[in-house]
Amino acid sequence: MMRKKRRSTADKVEAATTSSTKAKKSRSTGRQPKEPAQEETNESVFGVFLREAGVSLKQGGASNEIAVDQVVFQKRIKKQLQKSPRYPGIVQEFTAGLESHIEEPERFRNCLLPCVPRLSDGDSSCVSSFQESLLRMLLGIEILQTPIINTLIEKIPEFMLDGAGDGGLSIPHIIINQLKWLDRVVDSKELAVKLMELVSVAPVEVQRDIITSLPEILDDSQHNDIARELNSLLQENTQLTVPILDALSSLNLSTSLLTEVRGAVMATLAAVQLEDLPVVVKFILHSVSASDAYEVVCSLRKKLELEQCVLPPVLQASQSRMKSKGSAAVALVLDGIKSAVRFQKMISEAWLKAIESVDEAEDHKVIDVLVLFILHSTNANQSRRGAERLVKLKVRGGLIQEALLQRTFRDYAQVMRGYFPSILALAQGLLRSPDPCVVPFGGHMYRHSFTAFDSYCQQEVVGSLVTHVCSGVGGEVDMALELLCGLVTEKPSEMSLYAVFVKGILDYMDNLTPQQIRRLFHLLSTLAFGQQQQGSLIQDDMHIVIRKQLSSTVPKYKRIGIIGAVMIIGSMGAVRPKVKESQNGLLPQETLRQVAALLELVKSSSESSAEAAALYYDELANLILSSILDPQVQEKIGKSVLDDFQDDFVVDLGPDILGSFPLTPHVIYNLDDEESQGGIAINLLPLLAKELQNKGEQKSQTQKAHKRVSPLCLSPFFRLLRLCEEKQHQGDLEEIDALLGCPLILTDMDVVDKMESLSKAEREFLCTLLFHTINWFREVVNAFCGQKETEMKMKVMTRLQNITYLQTLLERALAGTPGYVPPVANFDGESPDGVILSPAPPVKTKKDGTAKKRKAPGKNSSESSSQLEETEADKTQQFFRELDMEVLSVLQCGLLSRSLLDSELHTKVQQEVLLGPAELVFLLEDMLRKLEFSLTAAPAKRTPFFKAKTDKSVGFSHLQQRSSKDIASYCIQLLPTLCSHLENCHNHFQTLLSENNGVVDGPVTDVQEHQLMSAGYQLLLQILKTTFNWSGFSQPGQRSLLKKALGVLAERLKEGSAELTLEQLVKHSFKYLMNFCSTMPNLSTALTLSKLLSTVSERGGDPAAYREQTASLAKRFLGQNWVTARGEKERGIKFNEALHTVLKIYMAHVDHVLKAVEEIAGKGIPELINAAKDESSASWPTLNRLYFILFIFLFFLLLQADFLVYYKVMMTELEKAIRKIPACKVSDSSEAQSEKLLTWNLAVRDFHILVNLVKVFDSRPVLIVCLKYGRFFLESFLRLGMPLLDNSFKRHMEDVQSLLKTFQLSTRQLHHMCGHSKMNQDTSLTNHVPALKKSLELFVYRVKAMLTLNNCQEAFWIGNLKNRNLKGEEILSQRSQGSEDEDEEEQPPPQEQSEDEAQEMDSEESTKVHRTEDVDQDDITDDSD
Repeated sequence: MMRKKRRSTADKVEAATTSSTKAKKSRSTGRQPKEPAQEETNESVFGVFLREAGVSLKQGGASNEIAVDQVVFQKRIKKQLQKSPRYPGIVQEFTAGLESHIEEPERFRNCLLPCVPRLSDGDSSCVSSFQESLLRMLLGIEILQTPIINTLIEKIPEFMLDGAGDGGLSIPHIIINQLKWLDRVVDSKELAVKLMELVSVAPVEVQRDIITSLPEILDDSQHNDIARELNSLLQENTQLTVPILDALSSLNLSTSLLTEVRGAVMATLAAVQLEDLPVVVKFILHSVSASDAYEVVCSLRKKLELEQCVLPPVLQASQSRMKSKGSAAVALVLDGIKSAVRFQKMISEAWLKAIESVDEAEDHKVIDVLVLFILHSTNANQSRRGAERLVKLKVRGGLIQEALLQRTFRDYAQVMRGYFPSILALAQGLLRSPDPCVVPFGGHMYRHSFTAFDSYCQQEVVGSLVTHVCSGVGGEVDMALELLCGLVTEKPSEMSLYAVFVKGILDYMDNLTPQQIRRLFHLLSTLAFGQQQQGSLIQDDMHIVIRKQLSSTVPKYKRIGIIGAVMIIGSMGAVRPKVKESQNGLLPQETLRQVAALLELVKSSSESSAEAAALYYDELANLILSSILDPQVQEKIGKSVLDDFQDDFVVDLGPDILGSFPLTPHVIYNLDDEESQGGIAINLLPLLAKELQNKGEQKSQTQKAHKRVSPLCLSPFFRLLRLCEEKQHQGDLEEIDALLGCPLILTDMDVVDKMESLSKAEREFLCTLLFHTINWFREVVNAFCGQKETEMKMKVMTRLQNITYLQTLLERALAGTPGYVPPVANFDGESPDGVILSPAPPVKTKKDGTAKKRKAPGKNSSESSSQLEETEADKTQQFFRELDMEVLSVLQCGLLSRSLLDSELHTKVQQEVLLGPAELVFLLEDMLRKLEFSLTAAPAKRTPFFKAKTDKSVGFSHLQQRSSKDIASYCIQLLPTLCSHLENCHNHFQTLLSENNGVVDGPVTDVQEHQLMSAGYQLLLQILKTTFNWSGFSQPGQRSLLKKALGVLAERLKEGSAELTLEQLVKHSFKYLMNFCSTMPNLSTALTLSKLLSTVSERGGDPAAYREQTASLAKRFLGQNWVTARGEKERGIKFNEALHTVLKIYMAHVDHVLKAVEEIAGKGIPELINAAKDESSASWPTLNRLYFILFIFLFFLLLQADFLVYYKVMMTELEKAIRKIPACKVSDSSEAQSEKLLTWNLAVRDFHILVNLVKVFDSRPVLIVCLKYGRFFLESFLRLGMPLLDNSFKRHMEDVQSLLKTFQLSTRQLHHMCGHSKMNQDTSLTNHVPALKKSLELFVYRVKAMLTLNNCQEAFWIGNLKNRNLKGEEILSQRSQGSEDEDEEEQPPPQEQSEDEAQEMDSEESTKVHRTEDVDQDDITDDSD
């Protein structure tokens, strides 16, 4: 309306405006006026009408002039045409005049260009500064629009091959622009048809112009039709992809058509040009709806092959232009994805779901990694958290692997640079994760970021890794140091630029372990003393730190100084590569001088302390073992070692040993045939006595007059000597082989039997002597275990026997020496001064001082003593020298058993080296400790602030030098030997089986041998379990190692297993291990076998295939009588723990959990109740009275032998189990309903058994659990079970009645518990009563609703239920309330009374429903008035 009024106003002043414009003259100026263009005289209708309307047509290059506003012009033309007596024919004449006028290209061009206002008199108040072109103004007149459009479209072919004219103007482009944004299109459909016809014949440039202009030309009514035509055109011509998608994005399409178009676009994705790909992806993502987002994203992810957008690595160097073109296209594609996920939450959720749905590592693509980085980079917290969660999930499952990450960084580094903050944040999160499976992947992200990105990113990576090291969290620190060391090795020149950053870690060494300090100094010394000039800037700082630490009087800092100095010696003295032919590769004399000075400094600094000197020897030994030193440095270290060792620790044997000692010296443990006179011996007892004497003297005088030799240095010094000899003579130890068999100056070991007669000082002296002797023998075995000669092997075996025998003596000696602190054996950790080996722990009592009930005196003494021995063994282990991995090669010797002995117990085979059972157990225990330390990944946990940090790596210093892969590989090499020992143990117990008339665990004659063989059997199975449980097998590069390990087991059963697949290898390995189940000596070994079988079955990818066999095996173990070596029944805490774990395995693998519970609870428990006091259930022999509670609660994760825990978990798991029962559907068949009813019946019966147990176990905590979880069960039944009863009542009336009757008994018992709680007035119980009563009342009304739904409401009536206690006795104090209850029985009463009615309704409703049956009325009305 506003527009029309304005036009009419202009019309009124039209004449005045025209006359005044003509009358005014131009004002004179100082300039010469420009000569006006010549006006064209056109006397046609077209020309006359234009002049009268205010437009002057010009000739030449001058623009047409307009004297009035364009609205006024359009109004005048329309008025002239309509008022003409020749209307409507005049329109055709006007159009003909236009056509004749634009025949000439110059005139046509003028008509297409904007008109200029006529300002001859300077008055522009009535003419706007911008005017449309003449043709554009004429198109705004509806009666002229159609013929003029036809004329323009016919003109396009004349110019479409000419290209751009003068000034870069394209005539077709200008013509199409005239058609855009018209106020109204008279015949939109015809226009669309003509434009599409034109598209079919026009060149590509004109086609693009027309297509991109379609949304601006056509009105909404034509959008769907034109979209269909564009869609078909898209299939035919991929050159028009971009303009077509641009047009489609701007069209208003129906949902179905949009889906169709998007599907067609998706189909052409593989054939799209590289530069068009970003537009295609953007269109697809911006055209999705919430309902189809996931499906579209999945399809896009599947078809988007970014790998084809980049050149292979071999061509990237030569084709840099193509590489940049591909990177630019990928960057634009990712920008399109980023904008979609940023502004549309459904897109980000769809990408997360699409990536999460991929369940094969081979199916993951580069786009997955890139999209996860994009999702993390968006500001939305949900996307960021979702990306972090998904990355951890995929890495943990082995689905996104390092190879894919490497490919992504290699090919798309330029693109990924923009997402570096997200990459860094994800890497930090992964490295800090407590899950050890994802930590290495964070390390890979750091490493590739450093390698692929610029110096700024490298600096950020190094800074972040330094922060990780300074955090003090074990796993995080280890991985960060490993990454820094790897970067120094791979990129030394780049890393040397950031040496100052790394140096900052020196301020945080207090939180680092010795192994981490070694790595740190290795890293810093490599940077400082390497070939890079920039790294040498921190050399002086390194020297200052080392000197400061070495001069410290605090042992901790002196240790750090020694470790750091030796690592610097290793870096300075390492073999240098020959740079030029003229160089010999030797160290410069100045460097050699610095190495010698540093060696002398460390040696002099460590002489003041025996622990420091021992650490110095150990660190030098590690350096020689792990580094390749320059020959001059090697010679300087080993020059005086042999002589010094002989001078300090070796003496020639004479007729007498002079001196006074705490114990009488004896020369023992000589393995050489030579006479003891004239031989050599290790001077251990005199040295130890002298050290004790020196300690006494130091109390009075602090200064030392001469060098003192400590027996603490014996083993470390010998290790250094041995390694120097090995390096010097290429592994030959002939120079020192006398030390293997030489005797030691000790004391007569019979003194252990007379411990009571010794003083405290003598007892402690004896214990220290035994520790040093054992450690000496352990280092001797380390040194000579690899020798090939039979004589040497026999001596090594004898030394192992000496160790096992001495350890038994040591245990006896420690038992008689309370408060004794052993000498240190591993010198790189904190001195364990606070560790006191006590003979027995204090007896714990209850808070009230009373001992535990039902404990027969002396019943479990063997169990307690064995546990005490284990605890003491664990404590003493850190005071023994570490055995090398190579010692385990001794396991390849055969096992000495009774079958190889003659009647006089002498071995028949003299030339063969055989292991005894004690030595086998000793080696297997050490092997298991090593595997559990290296292959069992413990989560990285932060140490609590107030809790002292315990170093669990004590005794594993040498092992930490190796990677877990090396240890696993070495273990797999020993697998054939381990299998042989396993079979020997099996045969041993098979022999016992035949001797005991088929009873595998009957009483045996040799108790000690039985115990050793049982321990060996269990240790072998534990070693196999730990090996196959190694998380490294899930990594892609270790698949061959896993197949090799499984192949060893399969080979024992079936030869030629090398060609089998992984699944077949698992199958044969499982079958092989199942053969051992018949000879399990005890339940702990049986449990280990069960766990091993579960672990092996999981390696095949289909553990479900072995569920039945695993459950059957566990059930077999549960049904077996377990007795000890003495013929007594097994019992005790360890037996309990093993028992409930076997139960857990059984319930985890059995098909029908509820049926299994009912089988034992319904059959085993009644047998037990009827059995004699010390008897057990016939069906389940392990179900005896002592373990009655344990066997009631079968189907749970049981962690302690505690009734309350079992009961709570039982109720919880039962409620979880019923929540897994499928929900009822109206469409369910009668058979399906019957099956679900059967499951519910079983669950209700189990619940009834649990609730009734409260009658026997009526303690307060048990009542609390029953009240709380009973309500949970009831609520789940109301929510999930009652809908099933609603739909099943008519078809399965009897089943429903049976279920309700059983459930009624449970609800009645719950009501009794509520009464008991109120009677005792215990708030911890009564707190649960209101909510439970509410649920009980809801249950009653819900049953009433079910009956009403099935037209049986007359079967329901309300009565009163008396309050009773747990034993069913009436609570007399509440009789007075009975009358009030009866008066209010017809309406919902208060909570307590309503529960009385509710329970009665429950029982009486059951009565009515069962009225057609012969029901025991006493059972139903027992609690009724």
